[in-house]
Amino acid sequence: MCGRFSLLGTPEEIAAYLALMELEDFPPRFNIAPTQPILMVISGETPPPGSNRSDRKALLVRWGFIPGWVKNTADYPLMINARSETAIEKASFKTAMRHRRALIPASGFYEWRRSGDKKSQAYWIRPRNGGIIAFAGLYEPWANAEGSEMDTGAILTTRANDDIRHIHDRMPVIIEQKDFARWLDCKTQEPRHVSDLLKPAQADFFEAIPVSDKVNKVANTGPDIQERVFENLSEPKKSARNKPEEPDTQMKLF
Repeated sequence: MCGRFSLLGTPEEIAAYLALMELEDFPPRFNIAPTQPILMVISGETPPPGSNRSDRKALLVRWGFIPGWVKNTADYPLMINARSETAIEKASFKTAMRHRRALIPASGFYEWRRSGDKKSQAYWIRPRNGGIIAFAGLYEPWANAEGSEMDTGAILTTRANDDIRHIHDRMPVIIEQKDFARWLDCKTQEPRHVSDLLKPAQADFFEAIPVSDKVNKVANTGPDIQERVFENLSEPKKSARNKPEEPDTQMKLF
């Protein structure tokens, strides 16, 4: 799963990478957690002929996907990830897979490894060459009984590549820049047409940096949570997993 990630690029860098016409200013975010607002990019209205305006638009969504047919969120699990291999078959995600695919800009993500009975080891997983990446995402508008609306979203995951497998068996799907248009095109590209994009990142694309357990606490939002620490080299216990602390507050992106 992907339970925490970071977005450290400037608005100008992110807008250029995702071909957005504009993007409101916001600070670096080192510890983005479930239920917090996350930035998503979707395909909007087609520009008129002759226009050089991008059809992509940015929106803020709650990280935690809620299908439109859910009546009471208290009875529904927090779905921050969706398995890319089965999303088109699941009632929760199949409509979004057809009509509401999105990109989620990020600078990297965090994952946890447990070694035997010892304390879990957190890792900051980032591109070796730095820069911004884009997770494959799904978004879904949701309204409660009173008519209050919000957009919600999830990150698509796939099997981990060799760089990550010793830490966790899953990782976010990374959409390459050359494939952005195809992934976002929900008008002519059906899920079967973009299924080839739902694959692990290429070998050696990421580096995993051991970090302290500061990242476990949502309140820790500074760059110090990404500082390298001594790594426990014990063999991982394959059957055990560890989850980061659930967020205890709703934070604002801007």
